[in-house]
Amino acid sequence: MRCVTNCATGIMLTLVMLHPDTVLGQAAEWNDARALDLAQRATIRRSAQLADTTLRDYSARARGYVTFLAQAGEGLTEPPKVVKADQLALEIFWRSPDQGKQRILGRRDTLLLPTDINYHRDHLGIIQNNFAEIIRLGDGDEVMDVPHPLSPRGMGEYDYRIADSLVIRLADRTIEVFQLSIRPKNDRLPRVVGAVFVERATAQVVRMAFSFTRVALRDTSLEDVAVILENGLIEDRYWLPRRQEIEIRRTGTWLDFPFRGIIRGRWEIREYDVNTGLPPSLFTGPEIVQAPPDRQAAFAFEGALLDSLPSDVRTVTGNDVRAVQDAARELVRAQALQRARGTSLQARGISDFVRVTRVEGLALGSGVAQRLGGGLRVAGTARYAFADQRVRGSATIAWERASGAGLSLRAERQLGEIGTVAEGSMVRNSFAAQEFGSDWTSPFQRRQVVLRADLPPLLDRRWRVAVETAIERHSRVNVNASPSRGSYEDTPAVTSDGFARASLLVRRPTALAFGGTEVSTAASFHAIRMRSSQRELGRATLDLDVQRPFGRNRLVLRTIASGVVGAEVPLQYETWLGGPVTLPGMNFHAVRGRAGLSQRVEWQSPVPAPTIPLGRYGRVPGQFLLAPFALLAITDGRTSTAIATPRGVYPAVGLGAIGLFNLLRVDVARGLRDGRWMFSIDVTRDFWRVL
Repeated sequence: MRCVTNCATGIMLTLVMLHPDTVLGQAAEWNDARALDLAQRATIRRSAQLADTTLRDYSARARGYVTFLAQAGEGLTEPPKVVKADQLALEIFWRSPDQGKQRILGRRDTLLLPTDINYHRDHLGIIQNNFAEIIRLGDGDEVMDVPHPLSPRGMGEYDYRIADSLVIRLADRTIEVFQLSIRPKNDRLPRVVGAVFVERATAQVVRMAFSFTRVALRDTSLEDVAVILENGLIEDRYWLPRRQEIEIRRTGTWLDFPFRGIIRGRWEIREYDVNTGLPPSLFTGPEIVQAPPDRQAAFAFEGALLDSLPSDVRTVTGNDVRAVQDAARELVRAQALQRARGTSLQARGISDFVRVTRVEGLALGSGVAQRLGGGLRVAGTARYAFADQRVRGSATIAWERASGAGLSLRAERQLGEIGTVAEGSMVRNSFAAQEFGSDWTSPFQRRQVVLRADLPPLLDRRWRVAVETAIERHSRVNVNASPSRGSYEDTPAVTSDGFARASLLVRRPTALAFGGTEVSTAASFHAIRMRSSQRELGRATLDLDVQRPFGRNRLVLRTIASGVVGAEVPLQYETWLGGPVTLPGMNFHAVRGRAGLSQRVEWQSPVPAPTIPLGRYGRVPGQFLLAPFALLAITDGRTSTAIATPRGVYPAVGLGAIGLFNLLRVDVARGLRDGRWMFSIDVTRDFWRVL
């Protein structure tokens, strides 16, 4: 019989969550009689389904995406960037008792950043039968030989608990499903952690959502693996694959650098044909095979690939996958899911290894981090500057929890920086400083001891809040280096003094808001006491980024604001504007005041361009973004020195071009009040955090 549309239409539309107390009459316990009975019946049912003589075979069609994303930056909280996206069309075949075959009929991909990644073969297909008795992923390279929680062996390896009851309302019936939480008896063995949703009457598996213990992940670079398998009711009798999702996250093991690679696979299975008499010869050879390349390329996909990607593919982690990871952390000790202990090199960005500034000249550095287990980590960094012949560095001891909460103590001697935001990447700054004497930093010497508490994510689990207390000592630094051409400007004459500081730091990484708008926010509030005069001041900063796609175009709004109050305000706490970010068309930090605001409005539109082949790394896309922009800066002009800038409004206009996988940006701008033409070229801002 043919089921052209999904016969499980509406199967997941109405879910009524009930607390187990209301369903069972008493609080559910691990391994109580009800939970063990349900697990035993589901195990028997899984085995019986393979021997169900009424289900002889089936075929179906699957559509899916396999996407490779990269995530970078301190804390890995900003959404990952799509590097490569593949869309696939499959034919699915199954024959009793356990024969499976999948044929890739169509495949198309798009490359947004250079990469030569190749996926494991089983990432390009679906999972049938809710896995076999033993679970494997990545052809055994990622997860291998983990006992299934609903298998004869698994019954002796896992604990079970009925957590919730869900009611599924169909047109002609109501189905009650129990959420059966699963945890390993020994979390130091390769095991599953998560939940299985089982129909109460028949013990059929409706949904599986789980992760794995740390030791189950064979590849040491794996951070975690989350799997979601949903079944639909086909022909009112058979629970067969309906929707599947897998997320595999990797981080480096030798370098404690904020970078993560993510593979996401998403599948929808439809158009079932049941009991059509599939020939045994169809199932010979490998389980997953591919049609000839020309046939795959000719497959009629709808629309453009990037336009058809799921809307949340660029988010940090999908809600379903995040729920699996959260549940796994709750069910077993968090350290069983975390990376193993060890020593690694540490860096926040490439410039931690090498940089050039007017104060330090060429400076080389590195760091070491040691994970001690139980969330405890110690780290140290050091950098030697050849121009002023000084060593700068930091030492940190931190305790971190899987939830994101933590406590750290840091002592450091580093160069501080004046200004609310950076005006360019450190890689660009090093090159321009060395070759042309253009150093877009405003440094001062800072020694400090900082105690920091990071709270668990708040509200929608995206707001990050931290509290800091610090004792600091600031002093002026001198120009010690000489560029290849030109000369450096003098360094700012900061107030040399000691300070006691208490700070509240609030940040919401980029996330979808109303109407598909992407919003990110960073704000800080500081209460500061000067040790010499015992005077106090308060300072607040805001960096708000709002982006809204309109078809293939994008509106970009960025607001940067800062203000300080107090009778005596040191120069380093004032608001400084000027440069490609806060006020293009003006010299670097040309405008100062106790309060200031910079508002940018930009419109980005794709424009055709020639493609450039990069060998095995693909081709540069045949387009770039044209980005006209206007900016308005406002300052009160009040400063702590006689060198003041007029208060008022500073407008600027410009045109940007973004290309080369959206990695490179070129701007031409002019300030309309006391400004000039300015040309700048840099890596796009999204990548500054790793440079």
